[in-house]
Amino acid sequence: MNKNILIVTTGGTIAMKFDENFGVLPNNELVQMLKSFPQLSDIAKIDVFEFTNIPSPYITPEIMLDLAKLVEKKLPSYDGIVITHGTDTLEESAYFLDLVLNSKKPIVFTAAMRSGSELGLDGPRNIVGAVRVATAEQSQDRGVLVVMNDEINCARDVVKTDSGKTDAFATPDYGLLGIIDPDRIVYYRDRIIKEYLPVNKIETNIDLIKCVAGMGTHHIESSINKKVKALVLEAFGRGNIPHSIIPAIKEALKKEILIVITSRTYTGRVIPEYGYEGGGKNLQDMGIIMGNDLKGTKMRLKLMILFGKYNDTSKVREYLEVNQY
Repeated sequence: MNKNILIVTTGGTIAMKFDENFGVLPNNELVQMLKSFPQLSDIAKIDVFEFTNIPSPYITPEIMLDLAKLVEKKLPSYDGIVITHGTDTLEESAYFLDLVLNSKKPIVFTAAMRSGSELGLDGPRNIVGAVRVATAEQSQDRGVLVVMNDEINCARDVVKTDSGKTDAFATPDYGLLGIIDPDRIVYYRDRIIKEYLPVNKIETNIDLIKCVAGMGTHHIESSINKKVKALVLEAFGRGNIPHSIIPAIKEALKKEILIVITSRTYTGRVIPEYGYEGGGKNLQDMGIIMGNDLKGTKMRLKLMILFGKYNDTSKVREYLEVNQY
């Protein structure tokens, strides 16, 4: 018997077409196409819900929370949910839902790198693949998944690695979870980290700053003036920063701003290794938290969720120090 799958649409390139006067723009044809797409009806009983229809750069953490609440509400009525999304912020939305939802049923994000007007469009194939993954028994209890280009990745670890290629999504550290073959879904491994942080609200006053050679202190000073709850620093390599910003870092710590170090590299962990001023060990000794292997964009979202959950800097610090993932 075919399973019941809900497709939730949010917009993005997968729902866009080319306009000769303005370029690629949102289009309202995707929902109707999904309702009558024969390749889908052969796989599952499909319902479609249009959550929004916007470019993914317009997606905000507040929208992610609303999307998560919608999915949580709809899940009891379906065997799995597929979410179509724009690629620019897909990895963030997928990770957000992975943190705040706790369901054994498959929740699968998919997207397109090419609009509906382009030759060799990838959207329809990705949607069919995502629905197949959502119906597969092997997909149970694997967290939120991302399906692109016949590959299955874990929401926590997947990143967009290219601005235009159809194979733009990958997991550089740990590799993909599985693949979509014509005859069946094949999984190679399970997700490594399972984390659940249920929330009804989030704290969005969290900043992310990328470290660059010779940087000044004005970005951090701006964050201090904003009275941010926390600051994520995308540091060099193992978690090292320019000594030129140490005075601003010390001032932020005096203001009881929580600071978390991540790496601007694609792979690897930050660790307290180097003891010079601005080195990872020096920073940890100052009271700064090492963010392990989580990327800066996702650590920012995690902090929004943690502050929304606890509304207490000491409790957020304790959580991050105890749960090193």
